[in-house]
Amino acid sequence: MSSTRPHPPAARSELIADAAIGLLAERGLRGLTHRAVDEAAGLPQGSTSNYARTRAALLEAAVQRLAVRESQVISLEEMPSGEGIEELAGGLALAMHRYLRHPSLLVARYELALEITRRPELREMFVRTGTAAFREPLTAMMRRAGSADPERHTLSLVAWCDGMLFSCTAGSYSAQAPTLEELRTGLLELLHGMLSRATAQTDE
Repeated sequence: MSSTRPHPPAARSELIADAAIGLLAERGLRGLTHRAVDEAAGLPQGSTSNYARTRAALLEAAVQRLAVRESQVISLEEMPSGEGIEELAGGLALAMHRYLRHPSLLVARYELALEITRRPELREMFVRTGTAAFREPLTAMMRRAGSADPERHTLSLVAWCDGMLFSCTAGSYSAQAPTLEELRTGLLELLHGMLSRATAQTDE
């Protein structure tokens, strides 16, 4: 039975956004309706409409909440601050391994990523709260690691990580998630390939 106990405003907004993320993962964009969110959140009918009156507003709330939940899974504060490739690979592998344990967040992200191609008004927010929030720290890490072209190397690194996450969540390897050590090994191979030239020049 759905609960009708009152929720504090902040708690209710998070409850609604979390329910929206859950529906995106479970039913896709077609299953995301105000009525469905009310039911999933255990709220009286009309609650979601009062909080997010339009579908665009509901998607915006989901984008914002997804960024918060992702930051809780992938804590940038735990990312390496040093310059070593081993440290960088270890930190990134740990972040990816944690994220793979939350497939519903990943599936919701993929659903939203497809939707923003049809909703330009959401693109800036999606990039700012998601991609850019992690891309800029990665660029700084690559620069500290000695990258000769940190922005281009960041693109390659993000593409590798995104591809791995998708393959192991919704792609051909969804039933064969890599171990933490396998992720670390793959990242070491990638990083050594990108940074070996810079390392060799430093050693000369």
